[in-house]
Amino acid sequence: MYGDGVTDTHGSEGLYTGGEYAERHPTWHIEDSPWKADQIARMVERHQLAPRKVVEVGCGAGEVLRQVHRRLPEVSECVGYEISPQAFEMTKERAAPGLRFELADFAESNESDVDLLLVIDVIEHVEDYLGFLRSLQGRARHTILHVPLDLSIEWMLRVRPLVNERRTMGHIHYFTKEITLEALRDTGYEVVDSFYTRWGIDLFYPSWESVRQKDTPIKTGLRKALQHGLYALSPDLAARVTRGWSLMVLAR
Repeated sequence: MYGDGVTDTHGSEGLYTGGEYAERHPTWHIEDSPWKADQIARMVERHQLAPRKVVEVGCGAGEVLRQVHRRLPEVSECVGYEISPQAFEMTKERAAPGLRFELADFAESNESDVDLLLVIDVIEHVEDYLGFLRSLQGRARHTILHVPLDLSIEWMLRVRPLVNERRTMGHIHYFTKEITLEALRDTGYEVVDSFYTRWGIDLFYPSWESVRQKDTPIKTGLRKALQHGLYALSPDLAARVTRGWSLMVLAR
């Protein structure tokens, strides 16, 4: 479960603007978009937000924003910003009344009157992510961020996956729940709420039926059982020990 898009001129743009990322990930992760939109809607509903204008920073192919536009009936305008020409080209088939996309850096734009700013799987890609967060602070009434929690005991012990994540996915920063929340506070945000999202279980792991039918290796089923068990015992423990979690944060 990886970033839908990347933004900001503070980071290593070449991977995204030069086409290399698009070659590696031609779908730009649109297959994960309905699930991501569900998590955003969950946070919006938890706090009874009623945003009229929603902007997504680093919108990628635009599918998350399109799903949000469909799910939140009170929204009248959605705007997606993206710096990758390849991803922006994919947004053209998703543009619709009340849903537009810009090939630009939101931090340098004059976009105003934003009720809700979405930063979904972006900050791990940005070289100066603290400066990036500061540049967004105050640009909207509320901000929702989604951040992958790559720093788990499992990946620290294996080491190589973190290196591969850097080389293939462009993750140049690694987070835990605590580091994410402290970074937001350090850059001037008030954290309103946060919860774990279980992408490892929801998106990539098999059903028990597929394990029983031997369509899936038993070790994968056992891993799923471990994650479920740890999560039932303590969500914090599950996220610290195993891979497959992100943090959804509402801030202002």
